[in-house]
Amino acid sequence: MSGVHLQASGAAVQRVAVELGERSYHVLIGHGLLDDATAWHSPAVDASAMVVTNATVAPLYLDRLLQVLRARHRRVHSVELPDGEQHKDWPTLNRVFDALLQSRCDRSTTVYALGGGVVGDMAGFAAACFMRGVPHVQLPTTLLAQVDSSVGGKTAINHPLGKNMIGAFHQPQVVVCDLDTLGTLPERELRAGLAEVVKYGPIADWAFFEWLEHHVDDLLAREPRALLHAVKRSCEIKADIVARDEREGDLRAVLNFGHTFGHAIEAGLGFGAWLHGEAVAAGMVLAASLSARLGLTDEATCARLVALLSRCGLPTCVPALPTDRYLELMRLDKKARDGDIRFTLLAGRGRAVVHSARDDLVREVVESARQGASS
Repeated sequence: MSGVHLQASGAAVQRVAVELGERSYHVLIGHGLLDDATAWHSPAVDASAMVVTNATVAPLYLDRLLQVLRARHRRVHSVELPDGEQHKDWPTLNRVFDALLQSRCDRSTTVYALGGGVVGDMAGFAAACFMRGVPHVQLPTTLLAQVDSSVGGKTAINHPLGKNMIGAFHQPQVVVCDLDTLGTLPERELRAGLAEVVKYGPIADWAFFEWLEHHVDDLLAREPRALLHAVKRSCEIKADIVARDEREGDLRAVLNFGHTFGHAIEAGLGFGAWLHGEAVAAGMVLAASLSARLGLTDEATCARLVALLSRCGLPTCVPALPTDRYLELMRLDKKARDGDIRFTLLAGRGRAVVHSARDDLVREVVESARQGASS
């Protein structure tokens, strides 16, 4: 798309703290932040910088960012990756390492992730591994990355058998959410990002879910105040959970609502066929249905979730993968224990739990959803 102008409301930069002791940092949210490094950058340092971006984002924002960073760093380099989930793999990650080594970067280098969730995950993982760890800054340019993947320090690449199966925890120095970048976001990507926004309501804040029901049209129209509230509240919820469980010992797993099914959809169809948010949306429908069948939540809650996702223009039906294929792929989920699939399920409105379920019940849920898709 050519771009939608998002007029700043004049409000100051919003800050959300991620409290992790010596690894604490802020998520900054506002307009025009990519061009205003004084709002988010540390003092000038005598060190190099490496910007990791992709072929879609680079023409839009790379030159602007390089100009800002050249006033802050002794040497500034960049590497441009192909766009798409299908490139979130070892060969593409090696392009980042090649650029770092060929540019003679060292342990004082800061890696900047300029792009969506794939760029953020890969740049963060490269920073975690290069010379056993260098600093990195997240500059997310998609709604999904701003509200989810850029916050919390999860970095990874995909394996043909499963999504995000190879990675590390590596917290950023700062996350900078420039809401103006959402003006150039394609419609499909905006809707996919809303899946991660919607997720926070059922698992942690039902009042936020009800706010979304009333403001979904504003979000789809990219109304600046609605976007600001949605991004900030999403980041607040995630920051609170990450602060209490940084490495996903138990509590943080609730953020994976819809993701166990969703990751299976992505892997089963082939990475890139469905956007991550699209797969998560369908996964939330399945997870909500499973929650109701287990007596953890009520059908009315499930119906409202499906209705909201539908209004967002997101899939609420599942692709026709064989049911056994779903089970096979979900056994590779990071929450699985000894082959036992554990799901993030709803336990009422605004609360989630990690819960196992019998294979026959999971089959019923998947097959029922598939029948609904074909009817």
